[in-house]
Amino acid sequence: MTKLKTIIVDDEPLALKLLRSKLEKFPELEIIAECKNGREAIEATLDLAPDLLFLDIQMPGVNGFGVIEKLQTDIVPMVVFTTAFEQYALDAFDVHAVDYILKPIDEEHIQRAVKRALSRFNRGESENNKNRIIGAIDSINEREQTIIRFPLADDLNEQPAAGFNANVEPKVVVKDRDDITLLKQSEIEWVDAAGDYVCLHANGATHIKRSTLKSLLDELDPAIFKRVHRSTIVNLNFIQKVIPHTKGEFFLKLGEYDQVKVSRNYREVIKDFLTDV
Repeated sequence: MTKLKTIIVDDEPLALKLLRSKLEKFPELEIIAECKNGREAIEATLDLAPDLLFLDIQMPGVNGFGVIEKLQTDIVPMVVFTTAFEQYALDAFDVHAVDYILKPIDEEHIQRAVKRALSRFNRGESENNKNRIIGAIDSINEREQTIIRFPLADDLNEQPAAGFNANVEPKVVVKDRDDITLLKQSEIEWVDAAGDYVCLHANGATHIKRSTLKSLLDELDPAIFKRVHRSTIVNLNFIQKVIPHTKGEFFLKLGEYDQVKVSRNYREVIKDFLTDV
């Protein structure tokens, strides 16, 4: 019998203990790690490549959503969120096929979540998890905030690319309902595609922008931004270490917690960069 490698994450020790005791009743699951915060969850996911993640949403520091945003699309496993969110937010999870368990945890909800995960895994539908979750996050944010339109942001997005002016550092416009953020390209460490969205990682934060990866790549300075995976772009200036992986792949360490996998199809990009350094 195939067992799903499972990591459980919660910042409350008693909640973590309770979740383990309930999940140990399922012979189809193998708990391979427990994490008490988001940073531990990121490290464990990168190191252990789990099939399933039971993830608390509301945690200090990096919360549950932040964990997903920090992980590369092809690395995100199936996720079951444990949450005390109101029902209107939970509707977003259902729409985007993301599993959740309400706190306090009860047997009915945990059985449903495990059954969904096993069914999805057995049908070979355990990919595109980040796409679903980013869609749910965006839907939740839309319900929590009043949408205010700023014509300025639309004008900025409609302007054609004007090339790279040596005197004005190019920026990327990110609209987040009533906020407009102008990200300096030099501060963007890496970019990850998630369905209809891209996640831009800069200065320890993740900014979600509705865009395709190809469209964004056309905006970025080709001298420093390179595609290293079908879903990932990196800023070469932030590469700190190259870590060998299996089957000709390797990881790039970009910061204290950020690691990005380079696929075999794009490894020559990094080899050329290392040769020029």
